[in-house]
Amino acid sequence: MFVGISVVVQLTFWAGEAGQSQLLGPLLVAVVARELGPVLINLVVIVRSDSAMTTELGILKINGEVRALEAQGSDPFLQLVMPRVLGTAVSTFCLTIVFILVAFASGYLFAAGVGKGSRDLLLFADTVSGAVQPKDVFNILAKSILPALFASASCCIGGLGVGGSVTEIPHVTQRALTRSVAGLFVISAVVSVLTYL
Repeated sequence: MFVGISVVVQLTFWAGEAGQSQLLGPLLVAVVARELGPVLINLVVIVRSDSAMTTELGILKINGEVRALEAQGSDPFLQLVMPRVLGTAVSTFCLTIVFILVAFASGYLFAAGVGKGSRDLLLFADTVSGAVQPKDVFNILAKSILPALFASASCCIGGLGVGGSVTEIPHVTQRALTRSVAGLFVISAVVSVLTYL
């Protein structure tokens, strides 16, 4: 809500001040939907969930539960890694959509409430939806799913790579999170370049 209020109100105000209110829709889609939403949500998921995955899998490895799965004929990759990676990707995409919708709604309501934007909800919705192009949909999909796949896979591999000591877990988690955040920004930059070319 706070991101929506600050970004949407600022863009609404400054586009109106500059006499460029027709650019409001494309600006909102570019800033909130294409850039902020996927990156912020991926950061939250990396810090909150991926670090927990690394720690959990490291503890499972140290306690011998991964070896027990292998001894039973189960593939630890299919049992432990795939559900976490796919679940993270799906949840990150869904959270990104929720973030974008809440940011637009809270920004519109606040701007209309303080008199800095149009009070016509249909006009605002039409302006934003009219600015969405197929490349924006591709961008949102790619920027929310690809970094989530990379980060969760990196954290799972890091957790399963723990040796025999519990003291390794914080170091492995830190390295996995660093890789994940770096991967997030690299993947986002590559997707942005591909989108705008």
